[in-house]
Amino acid sequence: MLTAQENDTLTRVEGGAPMGRLMRRHWIPAILSEQVAEPDGRPVRLKILGEPLVAFRDSEGRVGVMGEFCPHRKASLAFGRNEDSGLRCLYHGWKFDVDGNCLDMPSEPRESGFCDRVKHKAYPTREAGGFVWIYMGDPARMPDFEAPPWAPTERANVAIMKVDLPCNWAQIMEGQIDSAHSSSLHSSDMKPARGEARALDTHWVRPSTDKNPRIQVQVTNYGFRYAALRRPIQNAATHDYVRITTYVAPFTALIPPNASYNVASVIVPKDDTSSYFHFIAWHPEGGGISTDSWRKFCVMEVGVDVDSEFRPIKRHAGNDYGQDRNWMKSGDSFTGIPGIPNQDIAMWESMGAISDRTSERLGASDIAVIQFRRILLDAVARHEAGADPIGLAAPHLPQAKLASYQGVVPKTEDWRKLGASDEESATLDGMEQDETEQEMANAAA
Repeated sequence: MLTAQENDTLTRVEGGAPMGRLMRRHWIPAILSEQVAEPDGRPVRLKILGEPLVAFRDSEGRVGVMGEFCPHRKASLAFGRNEDSGLRCLYHGWKFDVDGNCLDMPSEPRESGFCDRVKHKAYPTREAGGFVWIYMGDPARMPDFEAPPWAPTERANVAIMKVDLPCNWAQIMEGQIDSAHSSSLHSSDMKPARGEARALDTHWVRPSTDKNPRIQVQVTNYGFRYAALRRPIQNAATHDYVRITTYVAPFTALIPPNASYNVASVIVPKDDTSSYFHFIAWHPEGGGISTDSWRKFCVMEVGVDVDSEFRPIKRHAGNDYGQDRNWMKSGDSFTGIPGIPNQDIAMWESMGAISDRTSERLGASDIAVIQFRRILLDAVARHEAGADPIGLAAPHLPQAKLASYQGVVPKTEDWRKLGASDEESATLDGMEQDETEQEMANAAA
């Protein structure tokens, strides 16, 4: 469990909160490129780390992300005219380009030069992996932008499901790095079967019936990797079924893949009590699954399950996420809730806007969650003391080199080498920071 102060440090991101300051030192995947696909199209509201923002694509195809409220009289620029390479406020016609420069000020005398002295808050942007990314930190300390793990090449096919949720980012991320829950919560959608792990149209299959994984953690300088070791259906005496999740601080979890596509989760805090959750299926060579098929599989189709702003409209706390008790009684569904993400969301939101971690009772299956909290709290403390942010200090590993893993391997195999690139293996060889399950369980208690 955590103290109340530690819980605040882990979860709070608004204003000058230390976690928010740490996150601002990273490039943030702020909005889907598809949301601002049209040049001179409708501006889109968003909120990141408690800041109300507006995003738009200008006449030349450049994307701007700036403060939502006009610096003149604070009217919302989301109503603005997106035209002629800038966003014009409806109230008095002030116009700004993607860099926040004031281009026109028709309500003021031109000879005053006032237009040249006004600069609106605008953040640097990049596009990659289906997202528009922004950097919200000190411009003098802005790191180089690099390809994300789910888009290591330009050939990669990326399908993204997005949903806007009323709960804190950390409890969502803890769900993504908790392998044990998949054997219960998702048991109707992740079914045991002989052979390799693969994705079918209706569910995933994996080669194990074991619901009690042994968790082992490998700390890295960008976060950590952990293995969930289960008994496989075949050759259980000599082999393990290994699922490796890679946590890339602070926003990304690389979920164990299947034979059809790789999987990742990206959680971006809107503010202290709400978050954007992205569930990603990707293939490095352009295969995998289409965006429409992925959203249908996740039961998160736009216009059906979520609205155009990715807010739930069909399943939410107000209707118990459409839980069907008759479906549960029939034995066809463990949860009565369709779709892996919807099952997770019901759990995350039921914890409250910010989960109270001061009264939890954790066990050995929570080792990865404990490690997540330790790493983030330590990273915040070091950053507040003047150290480089986690993931950006030397030796820096490009995110495109990072991966997750799943497979049935001999018990003699060192899981720490599985799924790791040669470059990562060489870097991690010198990091003897693993902790035993018992040590972590004792820490939990």
